[in-house]
Amino acid sequence: MNILISGLVNIETTVAVRGFPIEYYPIDYPFFGVESNVSGVGYNIARAMTALGDRVSLRSFIGDDDEGGRILRRMSADGLGSDRIARTLRGTPSSVVLYDPQGRRQIYCDLKDIQEQIVDPDSLTDDLKACDAALLCNINFNREVIKRSRQLGTLTATDVHVLSDIDDEYNRDFMENADVLFLSDEGLTCAAEDFIFRLHGRYHNRVIVIGMGAKGAMLLDGRTSKISVIPAYSEGRVVNTVGAGDALFSAFMHWYVKGMEPAQALRRAVVFAGLKILSSGASVGFVSEREVEDRI
Repeated sequence: MNILISGLVNIETTVAVRGFPIEYYPIDYPFFGVESNVSGVGYNIARAMTALGDRVSLRSFIGDDDEGGRILRRMSADGLGSDRIARTLRGTPSSVVLYDPQGRRQIYCDLKDIQEQIVDPDSLTDDLKACDAALLCNINFNREVIKRSRQLGTLTATDVHVLSDIDDEYNRDFMENADVLFLSDEGLTCAAEDFIFRLHGRYHNRVIVIGMGAKGAMLLDGRTSKISVIPAYSEGRVVNTVGAGDALFSAFMHWYVKGMEPAQALRRAVVFAGLKILSSGASVGFVSEREVEDRI
């Protein structure tokens, strides 16, 4: 399948900490607990879908600096084309992720000037027409792109991550133009079931999924208004949950675009995400389609 992805690419540093809250001490020595990788939601999705066998085209912005060069080298090694990566930022975005032995994480994300970038949707019209699905992250440069994707009738998906208000001004463009809408339960101010029905009543998405961490994931099928809850998949341990939501989103879209019923696609996505969190780092730990099907 041909998948168009547009979203953030950055340099991510993960740091193992003893626990939260973090007590002050001048120095610590978490041997093999500090790692740095290319990451970002757009890159994570591209890596996950490539692992599952899809052909991807990734659009993003980076800086013309050493970190930007590192990203391009990593993408080349991963077999990802970089012709849609513009080096126009004043600096390459970066993030630091602190994570504890239970897998909880705290993220500091420096987007540099990426939120000031603008993408002319005309420049992606041909790509939107040719792809099987467009996965468009909730970042400013995708606002007009997601509207164009919807107008063209392209299967369009987005993940708005932490959400507490169905009228959230920042995410409204993304929610009202997505066929498939993902979010996390971390910011919900009411029961997930109530929230998912309210979202569907406002935006009428085909599918809505709320990732619920250790509780699994909740799905509303817009055709039937039926809710399914898929339990989390675990092999007995968690290393780092950062990137689990990206993995869940990517894997669901892989099987959904292939024509699988939403609940069955989500069953596989939960397994994919459960295997991914056995690794540290948002852009690593992705398994093949066969490994997921074996466990199913």
